[in-house]
Amino acid sequence: MGIERTDIIRAARAWIGTPYIHQASVKGAGCDCLGLLRGVWRALHGDEPEAAPPYSPDWAEATGAETLYMALSRHLREIDKRDMAAGDVALFRMAPNGPAKHCGILASNPHGLTLIHARQNKCVTEEALSLSWKQRLVAVFWL
Repeated sequence: MGIERTDIIRAARAWIGTPYIHQASVKGAGCDCLGLLRGVWRALHGDEPEAAPPYSPDWAEATGAETLYMALSRHLREIDKRDMAAGDVALFRMAPNGPAKHCGILASNPHGLTLIHARQNKCVTEEALSLSWKQRLVAVFWL
């Protein structure tokens, strides 16, 4: 049997409260947005498909390359944004002309879609997928 959306959401929610630590990926101890995704991948699939190279907090701005988009494209299946649903991986562009550099996992509550993600100076949280997040959405992938 394959991985269900509920498995993905359960694995992501288990990270809620994990402090933000750049480049980390240890549930309960620390992670960044990529570290959260890496940890959920490990919980569902085992070993990560490739090692994440060291990266600075401004890695995307420094290079301008779509590094995160390309990495996600290598290992996940991109789907139409109009078809996004709980359990999908969402990729965001934080600056209008900058590369995509933030990701999270979609979930839901009775009010609609939510986003489970790690943000700098915060811990892993689940919040509404607000209009602001929707406007920054670049791509959606199936984990």
